[in-house]
Amino acid sequence: MMNRRAWVAAGFATAFLLATGGRAIAQDAAQLGPAELVTKVAQDTLKDLDAHRAEYKQNPARVRELVDKNMLPYFDTAYAAQLVLAKNWRTATPEQRKRFIDAFYQSMLQNYGSALLEFTPDRLKILPFQGNPQDSNVTVRSEVRRDNGSRIPVNYSLRKTPAGWKAYDVQIEGVSYVKSFRTDFGAEIQQKGLEAVIKRLEDQIASGTVQKPTAKAS
Repeated sequence: MMNRRAWVAAGFATAFLLATGGRAIAQDAAQLGPAELVTKVAQDTLKDLDAHRAEYKQNPARVRELVDKNMLPYFDTAYAAQLVLAKNWRTATPEQRKRFIDAFYQSMLQNYGSALLEFTPDRLKILPFQGNPQDSNVTVRSEVRRDNGSRIPVNYSLRKTPAGWKAYDVQIEGVSYVKSFRTDFGAEIQQKGLEAVIKRLEDQIASGTVQKPTAKAS
């Protein structure tokens, strides 16, 4: 049965991942509209996961390789990290920004990567696109089927960049995970400082024990 952690992973997977195919797919994807890109991302990625699920379960590190290889070109990590840090982005040094971008991305992989294996292609339905593809920021809607047959809304935020459409957020049942992380990290940064938060992420990534931000109550 899929838990909440798996739902988060499913949302990020269908929004941000692109299955194997190399440069040819990357060139084609750059020409796709937002809804077409999400559809192709979902279909190709879930097909790959389904075909190699047993291998990935035996060697979870392979899941991270898949994500690391194919996620970055279509996930706007820098923009997502900027939104998460909010006002703290403006006061961060260039080095801190770079370290936070990398640490935030790696923490997402450690927190949610293995949960991708619980998601199967038959659970996802991309809904007709209702936005304006000429806009610079759009939402692509989908539904994900629960184990009991009910469906929950999973919406993807994408922005138009010189390299094509890129995803930066997912909203599951109306909850934006960029906003959730902004709240969590903001409270921790206020108490401990940005440098301490980045160092915590880096240390936990190195030890393989990344956790959700934890700000102590005053």
